[in-house]
Amino acid sequence: MSLPLKIAFRYLFAKKSYNVINMISGIGAAGMAIGTAALIIILSVFNGFNALVAGSLADAGADLTVRPASGKVFVPEGPAFDWALEADEIVRLSSTLEEQVFLSYEGRQSLARVKGLDSVAEEESQLQEHLIDGTWALHKGSLPQAIAGSGLAYSLGLNPRFVTPLQIHYPSRTAAVSLSNPAASLRSVKVQTSGVVSVNAELDAKLLLVPIEVLRDLLEYEKEVSAVEVWTAPGSTEAVQKVLAERLGPGFKVLNRYEQDASLYRMMRYEKLAIYLILIFVVLLVAFNIYSSLKMLVIEKEGDRETLRSLGASHGLIRRIFVLEGFLTCLLGMGIGLVLGCLLVWLQGRFGLVPMPGNFIVNAYPVELHLSDVLLTVAGVSLIGLLMAFIPSRKL
Repeated sequence: MSLPLKIAFRYLFAKKSYNVINMISGIGAAGMAIGTAALIIILSVFNGFNALVAGSLADAGADLTVRPASGKVFVPEGPAFDWALEADEIVRLSSTLEEQVFLSYEGRQSLARVKGLDSVAEEESQLQEHLIDGTWALHKGSLPQAIAGSGLAYSLGLNPRFVTPLQIHYPSRTAAVSLSNPAASLRSVKVQTSGVVSVNAELDAKLLLVPIEVLRDLLEYEKEVSAVEVWTAPGSTEAVQKVLAERLGPGFKVLNRYEQDASLYRMMRYEKLAIYLILIFVVLLVAFNIYSSLKMLVIEKEGDRETLRSLGASHGLIRRIFVLEGFLTCLLGMGIGLVLGCLLVWLQGRFGLVPMPGNFIVNAYPVELHLSDVLLTVAGVSLIGLLMAFIPSRKL
């Protein structure tokens, strides 16, 4: 251990001449501990909610989605799709058709994003796990059925036990629009509500699932689809995406889960960064206690400084002593905060100490501790501590 570090350790734990210095130094270390723990806990809670959102989006989508680079629909035919049907890395394919439509039900109206599912998606969709009312069925014999998001069902008053059909309207793509009677150009289909699903608030407010043949009839399509959804074997998503993109060419986009909801994931990253910066600013304010205690310590140890100078110590060595003393105060508080924060996160994940208020999909606040968050917290708090230790020592 170097001489400046030895003296800094002695100053850190030795009793000062004035109790106020001990008090301010202790407040500084405690503040750094609380700030560090708060960073770990809040970032972990944010990770937990992000994981819930990502999980719900994963159930609502596929590993890969093939969409046209231009236009809204395409016919999934050609060598690339034939390869996809035969590839061992691909578990299953399904075709979907989506459109913004107008709904009416017993005098209530609403806009919705209707999604037509083929038989593969109807049988194996993970949205079945989010069913909260009714049954998962898009066909009842020869009669088409519909499954609505919980928000949409609430706004329209839909209930799987009611017999009144839901009407779906869309302007005809081929008929001329009559200016005297625009409603005459609307095409309509009727479906019975069979179930209600709940994924997340945004999706629940606009989601309506119907058989793909019903939506094709409404939109006047024959074989067209909006997207082909691809589920891959574990660990092969990236390779399949690359091969599919090469085989399909520039006329198609092959999107992974992140790219399908890029704006949402980008927003979550920005929100996490904003939370981190706000908490770091709070830690910075707390760290001024370290600045104050070190400034007072520099004044108190003026005699020691003169003694060290008379023994041949350079100005740089004396400055390092006080910088290290302030930095050690920061590290002490940060170390306590890291242990406390990680322990509380583990307890919350293991026992759910803090419950979620209201009726939510989880009983307690979700938490996920990421190593990157711990390293980012250590880097930010250490930098603040070093800055607060250097400023009062720079004029020595």
